[in-house]
Amino acid sequence: MRLGHVVFLMLCGGVSFAAPSIKPAVVQKPAPKPAYGAFVKNWHTPTDGQSAPNDPQGRSMLVLAAINTSERIEIAARSDRGGFAALDLDRVSKLLREPSSGNQHPIEPRLLDLAYRIQTHFKAQEIRLISGYRTPRAGGASNHGKGRAMDIVVPGAADDEVAKFARELGFVGVGIYPASGFVHVDVRDRSYFWVDTSGPGKRTRERGILGDLATKSDAAALSRGERGTAPLVIGWDVDAARDAVTKSAPTDQSDDDDDL
Repeated sequence: MRLGHVVFLMLCGGVSFAAPSIKPAVVQKPAPKPAYGAFVKNWHTPTDGQSAPNDPQGRSMLVLAAINTSERIEIAARSDRGGFAALDLDRVSKLLREPSSGNQHPIEPRLLDLAYRIQTHFKAQEIRLISGYRTPRAGGASNHGKGRAMDIVVPGAADDEVAKFARELGFVGVGIYPASGFVHVDVRDRSYFWVDTSGPGKRTRERGILGDLATKSDAAALSRGERGTAPLVIGWDVDAARDAVTKSAPTDQSDDDDDL
């Protein structure tokens, strides 16, 4: 017999004793990583007991919370439609920086007005930022690289409802990403709406939608006295830059790098 393979008896004063068996060591398996859907659910869940603060005039403040850096700022609006001080724009530029590189870009003021109108419409405690500025790719034309776009979640509101409201504001880009769990919003010279069913880090699967609604939303914004955000033109010749903005034809294209 081999010790450890069988139970043997030791006779001692006529009493039999069983040799103790040796149990294998228990190997602790690492805890599984949370599924992506759990993150998306958490993004959309409001924090209990929290609401957007009011300024001294009793107006709700814009609250922006960056998910990737856990940073949060509160800024006062000048009217019910937005309007923010230059110093606050600088603070937002830092908040919306690219986390991997630290690169940042001046933020288009109208983008904050858009975020503010979304927050107040849904009476949300904050706007949660998935992505803000992203360093432009070679040959890319993303509004993320111009300080004109952000990917957002509104806690307590469904992405479909957020996109539906944003489309009504005029001169906006609105993309909904059902697999990734956020809504892209940007400001531009003519509205364009799309849906992208690709998942995080996957190749874009974008298709344009609701073209008639985009035209109607811009017409309604014009009737309210609003104007779109002119294309960004950089150069030394001021006259040429002005002419380029005047003559440029709007394009119906989504951002080319909106995936996480």
